[in-house]
Amino acid sequence: QVQLVESGGGLVQAGGSLRLSCAASGLTFSTYVVGWFRQAPGKEREFVANNIRSGGTTSYTDSVKGRFTISRDNAKNTVYLQMNSLKPEDTAVYYCAAKSIGSRQYDYWGQGTQVTVSS
Repeated sequence: QVQLVESGGGLVQAGGSLRLSCAASGLTFSTYVVGWFRQAPGKEREFVANNIRSGGTTSYTDSVKGRFTISRDNAKNTVYLQMNSLKPEDTAVYYCAAKSIGSRQYDYWGQGTQVTVSS
């Protein structure tokens, strides 16, 4: 059974930093694309970042480029999202997800972790 478990969310002031973690189990982690998404109240879920393989291609939505960094540790089956210079508009529930390389959609999702940025 595949599980993705996020942690590291919380309340932070604008300009602060948080690091989210997502621990995966039940899958061959190194062969999966891993991504982070977020959903703010009243809005659709949106893509934040993804990573195809360790040391490989990463992508970011424009609003987080230069502030967020996605990374992964295949030995620990964990993906991270380092979030710096946080803004109130980054407030959302953050989800990690995984999909097979070449798959169009993400197959597995975590339960989400709340990030709240106060102004």
